[in-house]
Amino acid sequence: MSSHIRQTALLGRSSGKVPDYGMAATRADVLSQVLTLIRLRGELVYSARLRAPWSIAFPKGAAHFYYAEAGTMWVRAEGAEPLAVGQGDMLLLPHGTGHLICDDPATPPAEIDSLIGEHFDRDKSVLDYGGDGAPTRIVGGLFHFEGGSLAAIIAALPLVVHIPSEEGRTPDWLHALTHFLVKESHEVEPGSSLMISRLIDLLVIRTLRTWAASQTHPRSWVGALSDERIGHALSAIHAAPYHHWTVEGLAGIATMSRSIFAERFVARVGEAPLQYVKRLKLTLAADMLASGGLRVTQVADRTGYASDAAFSRAFKAQFGYAPSEASRRRDGSAVDAASKGDG
Repeated sequence: MSSHIRQTALLGRSSGKVPDYGMAATRADVLSQVLTLIRLRGELVYSARLRAPWSIAFPKGAAHFYYAEAGTMWVRAEGAEPLAVGQGDMLLLPHGTGHLICDDPATPPAEIDSLIGEHFDRDKSVLDYGGDGAPTRIVGGLFHFEGGSLAAIIAALPLVVHIPSEEGRTPDWLHALTHFLVKESHEVEPGSSLMISRLIDLLVIRTLRTWAASQTHPRSWVGALSDERIGHALSAIHAAPYHHWTVEGLAGIATMSRSIFAERFVARVGEAPLQYVKRLKLTLAADMLASGGLRVTQVADRTGYASDAAFSRAFKAQFGYAPSEASRRRDGSAVDAASKGDG
């Protein structure tokens, strides 16, 4: 967890006063804090020159992104309906599900591993594959979310995050980031791997921000970011997650009555305000424990629990394992209970 987040959170608790949320709401960017905790890590970028008929299957594992530079394609993730993708569209598949991309859903797929040897130029990071039909050019890449304790928060994202183009026109930010990504992958120089990783980070964050701003209906923290009043309450919570929050206090920040705020928070976020606060505190606790260096007693105290026993009970109910096991579960394999509990 970043030192900025720790300092902000701890100040909210140690002072004993409600912080100045006019300032806190400015500092606390909910999306940035979530992505900081998740520890986004970009891995690989490549260009693909594809000609119909073509269809490529990717196994479960890394998350993927695709930018349709020219032409059209379809994408189908496990558990989702086929999605038509137009020129200039941007896609994220954040859950690492198995999926395929193709010119037509009826085209039989080839496994990506079977294409690497003959159709992928490792030096230039270019995949050249297909028949003699209509061409499609894409920029693709792989990334991981490393903060397994945030499985419940990642679960708020759909199987496919789709940013349609503006009538075929590429937004300036997307054109610039993909241009530099391709340049770094084609012209490998000292530091290129780090540059590619950081550029993928920026691309994913910017895509999620654009997508989140357009969401008004999903019952999750993502959809709630577009609700100004609930967004103010979320920003305050994330600025000082260990503060002793009450529904009345949060309603005041949102400038709403207690009952209307509570009802609207549930409608937007999918759970009650204090349940969200509890989940966030325990998620931060899991991150502190997984990072090492702090004992369970210290983390229980920092997160505001009256005793180690109370903290341990709440932690195990949330994640399905004891706090003492957190440092051995960095990969997030045992946080299914958290994701299943997401509203």
